[in-house]
Parts: sequence; C-alpha cells; structure tokens
Amino acid sequence: MSERGGHGVWGPGRPEAEPIAHGGDLDAARRMFPDAPEPWIDLSTGINPVPYPCPAIDASLFHRLPSAADHAALREAASRAYGAAPDRIVPAPGTQILIETIPRLVSTRAVAVVGPTYAEHAAAWRRAGHAVSTVPCLEAVGTAQVVVVVNPNNPDGRTWPASPLLALAEVLSARNGLLVVDEAFTDLEAVESLCPRLRPGLVILRSFGKTYGLAGLRLGFAVAEAGIARRIAGALGPWAVAGPALAIGRAALDDAAWRRDAAAARAADAGRLDRMIARAGGTPVGGTVLFRTADFADALGLFRRLGAAGLHVRRFAEAPARLRFGLPADRNAWCRLSRILR
Repeated sequence: MSERGGHGVWGPGRPEAEPIAHGGDLDAARRMFPDAPEPWIDLSTGINPVPYPCPAIDASLFHRLPSAADHAALREAASRAYGAAPDRIVPAPGTQILIETIPRLVSTRAVAVVGPTYAEHAAAWRRAGHAVSTVPCLEAVGTAQVVVVVNPNNPDGRTWPASPLLALAEVLSARNGLLVVDEAFTDLEAVESLCPRLRPGLVILRSFGKTYGLAGLRLGFAVAEAGIARRIAGALGPWAVAGPALAIGRAALDDAAWRRDAAAARAADAGRLDRMIARAGGTPVGGTVLFRTADFADALGLFRRLGAAGLHVRRFAEAPARLRFGLPADRNAWCRLSRILR
C-alpha cells in the first residue's frame, strides 16, 4: 500500500516525544562505563531485590490461552490483598500499560499532575491530547478536571493521607472528572490505600513487580468503580495478561505472611542504606522502603565513581544534585556499595 501524498493507513498522528529516561538500563550504563567490572549491580530501580519465590506452575499455562477462570482467580486474590471487590479490579500487563491506556479513554480535559513525580504520567496524558500542568500540591490543582497523584511519590517518598484525596475525588467527580492515584509503592509502606474506599471518579493503580521483585512478569492492576473498570478492561482487550503471570500473581497476592516479612526486612535495609548515604555526605530527600533519594554536593562525581565500580544508580536531569539508590540484594552488593560511599 502506497503512502505517497498522504499518511497512508496510520493517519497523521502526533509528533513523537523524546523517550523518558528510566532506571534499569544497564546497557546504557555499560556504554557509559565500558571498563567497569562485571557483574553490574543495578541500584537504579525501586524493585524489591529479594524476589518472591515463584511457585512451580503447570506447563500447560505456556501452551493454552488464559481462561476466564484463571482471570477470575487472580482478581479474587487481588481482592483479598487490596480490599476491593473483584469486579472493581482490572489485571493488566504492568501498570505502564494502564498509565498509557486511561488517558485515551477520557475526553479532552485539563490535567494536573502533582509533581515532580514519575514522568510517564504527564507524558501519557499529553500524548492523548490533554492540557497538562505540573503542580506542587493538592491545593494547587485549581480547576483541573483530572488530577494524578503518586502515593507514596517517586522519587521523594512524599505521602498523602486518605482524607484529602477522597475529598478531592468527590470534587472531581462533580466536575465529571477523575482522580488517578498511583499506589505503586504502597504494599510495603505504612500508607493507607484507597482501594477499600472506592467511589465514582477515582482510579487506583497498583504495581505487582516492584513489591514482589518480579518486574519482568509484567503485571499490574487498575482498581475503579465497576463501570470504569469495564471500560479499562475493554480497552486492554482479551488475554491481556499471560497465563503464567496470572498463576504466579495469584499465589503471591495470597501470601500475606511473605508480604509482612518483606516489609520488615526491606525497612531494615532502607535504614542501613540511609546510614551509608549519610556517612557519604548525602542530604536525605526521602524515599520508600524500596529506594532512598538524597542530594550530594558532588552528585556527578559520585555517580561516576559508582559507575566506574559497576554500580548503577539513578540520576535526574531536572535535579543534578540528586541521586536515587535502590536496595542492594546481597552481602556482596552491600560491600561493593559501601566501599565507594566510604
């Protein structure tokens, strides 16, 4: 099919934006520091470094399409873990897909993103044609019809109690708007989830891979009133989540004891990391039990020393003094990090 003289099958589209930098890109780190020792230690993400022990799963899950019963079993496990009814829960192949999908289901709105925060939120709403602004707090959202809040926030760990968020959801619902609360890091934190307190105009995003250290499984959830949940599920289409992910997700979500132990262990690790950062002259900014963020007088120099030693941490172009550290996975990783920070 010729596209001469027009845009062909794809239509004009919108100009492509520059890709957003994320943690976890060890290929880029290797290019930057080609002489660094292997294996690299990736501390640039907020993923649990001690993953959930995946159960053995039936080999047939790799051969057949996921069934309605498989999906229902995962939704029921998520219901028990998150405190929302199963018909309010939409499984997805990672929360990033949901961040991209939801803006396309909403007619053009003024959108306020409380930030600075995870940059994909604002980018996704802009790509869908909405007018997006970044605001510093809930009180500054003005007349926006859609508000996006990450709670706890990434990368500074800022949190909001449930009451003002629920009040804002009521206001936005009256404007025929929407409050999107990204609770990606809530599982292991002492932060009140809104999932048990759903109401019209509220959509909550929950990550699976960060908490359970299984980011490659690609699993996440939207939690919303039944009508909105059906629209999101319809946009994702059938078989959005792979059969093995459904089975592993169900087992992990039902393992409350593992989640409780992981929260305590990672909190202890975060405290240890805070002490190491302080000894290195860092000024704490905040974080969660899965990552810590700090400012340094010579952040670029420290980033280079870490990179030359095969340790990858997260930098922020908009905050050059700032570095974010994920948690080391084992004794060797802790020792390698400690040698540089000393």
